[in-house]
Amino acid sequence: MNHIQHVVVPGTFDPVTLGHIDVISRARHLFPQVTVAVAESRTKRGVGTAFTLEERVDMLRQALDEQGVSSIGGIRVLPFTGLLVDFCRELGAGGVVKGLRAMTDFEYELQQADLNAHLAPDIESVFVMSNPGYGYVSSSIVRELASLGSDVSTLVPPCVAIKLREHFTAE
Repeated sequence: MNHIQHVVVPGTFDPVTLGHIDVISRARHLFPQVTVAVAESRTKRGVGTAFTLEERVDMLRQALDEQGVSSIGGIRVLPFTGLLVDFCRELGAGGVVKGLRAMTDFEYELQQADLNAHLAPDIESVFVMSNPGYGYVSSSIVRELASLGSDVSTLVPPCVAIKLREHFTAE
């Protein structure tokens, strides 16, 4: 049996939260090589993203550095468009790691995993349970709170809190 050496942690990361950082860090502790795949996601849930693909990639790289996760090594951040399984194949990744917060996440992610298994039976789906401290944190909640002027510094890395403040005061 082959061991998975390289996994992809995909997401929109609009913006990256401390929950995302936790999942990425835990994925790296489980696998020697992790690629964080920032999805273009032009029409996620019928609306565009608050930040551009380039901004989200830059924010994620900065947040990983700021949180000390980059120093672990074996982690890179790349943008991607198209099918996740195609991206995994291009990189030679043998698995996809997703964090789960609640049953609603599980139902959605199970559907995605089933589809990916149909499209690419050779790519494993691996799920990690959310750290209980981040179970309620989502990018959409962070964006909503930030848009209303709330302090989100306990939910996101400092560099992201600054970008959110700049973004929502510029609107």
